[in-house]
Amino acid sequence: VDTWAFNAQDLAEHMSMEHTRVMLGRVNPRKGDELYSNRRRPLLRMTEDTSPGVHDTLRAACDPVRYRMLGFEQHASCAENLTAALEDLGLKAPHSPCPLNMFENCPVGEAGALVVVPPPVKAGDYVVLTAEVDTVVVFSACPMDVFPTNGPDCTPKPVAFQVQRGA
Repeated sequence: VDTWAFNAQDLAEHMSMEHTRVMLGRVNPRKGDELYSNRRRPLLRMTEDTSPGVHDTLRAACDPVRYRMLGFEQHASCAENLTAALEDLGLKAPHSPCPLNMFENCPVGEAGALVVVPPPVKAGDYVVLTAEVDTVVVFSACPMDVFPTNGPDCTPKPVAFQVQRGA
């Protein structure tokens, strides 16, 4: 599940995987960790995680160029889903930041190669993200069906979202 967060008052401030990795001192966020913006401020906190805790922070969102490189035209993509979701809210991001890829299993293999393997999650696993500031969050149930990003059958899976407003 590609996940982006933007400061609702200034979309130029966005959740940054590059900054989050530096602030955490590791590649994968865990329960209790803050997810930082490109201004090194916490935007979200991962307050719960019932999954095995595999969340990728290295891979860019799939996009039309990537699919064309793989030989597919007119394929749905996470980057387009981000743009469409923001447009539905009357918003436009300055660019498509690298997302938090929740549940995506992309370990670093031999010689530093990025490997895509099926995620170790099961139906019912969930993550709770808590906003630290007024935030616009966009999720994309990844439409990738070329690599096992969504499981060994390469089939995108349904995802449910619930938004709760704090006090």
